Amino acid sequence: MRILRGLSGVWAYVRGAPGTYVWLGILFVTTVALHHMSPEFEEHFLRRRSTNIHELSRNPVRVLVASAMWIENGYWVPYALLYTVFHAPAERWLGTVRWLAVCALAHVLASLISEGVLLEAIRRDMAPHSAVNTLDIGVSYALAGMMAVLVYRIAAPWRYAYLLAVLAVFGLPLAAGPTFTDFGHLVAVLIGLACYPLARGRGKPWNPKETLAGLRG
Repeated sequence: MRILRGLSGVWAYVRGAPGTYVWLGILFVTTVALHHMSPEFEEHFLRRRSTNIHELSRNPVRVLVASAMWIENGYWVPYALLYTVFHAPAERWLGTVRWLAVCALAHVLASLISEGVLLEAIRRDMAPHSAVNTLDIGVSYALAGMMAVLVYRIAAPWRYAYLLAVLAVFGLPLAAGPTFTDFGHLVAVLIGLACYPLARGRGKPWNPKETLAGLRG
């Protein structure tokens, strides 16, 4: 009976975040597909779905959607964990429509802004012209934005420690050796923080102290 109750609880959690787990299911299928491609074909295949300057100039809508359906490194399990820890709680809290809005804003705007910065670097001869074909796919911008918007889910003063942790995770790589993707991640974080209007009025903030007290009681 305990196993059945546990499975029922897991299923209820998954049903509460349908967008998260449908997206994760798509990523599982596409990751399996990648493992059946030759390395040469895989690179060509992913480049056609990349939000690089060349592809964005040809068909921006197609690549912005397609790039969010593939994982470049081919490792799905870490994303299953990250989606469960960050995306699922955010969707259950915000609701699927608002969650999707945050995902789309972070993914699209961070992609366009970071590629715009790269284009300017190419024009100023600060980056090679070949960078217009840089491989840039994945779900990390949406994930960074979601991690940021969860700041508003946590009660003070805990939210400030969480905010510092998020800024450190995405800010330190940019300070150590900046790349356009590092810049894009920080932009996605700022976009997530700017989504406060979508988070406002979504219930009482979560207080870790109250949760711990409840577990002890």
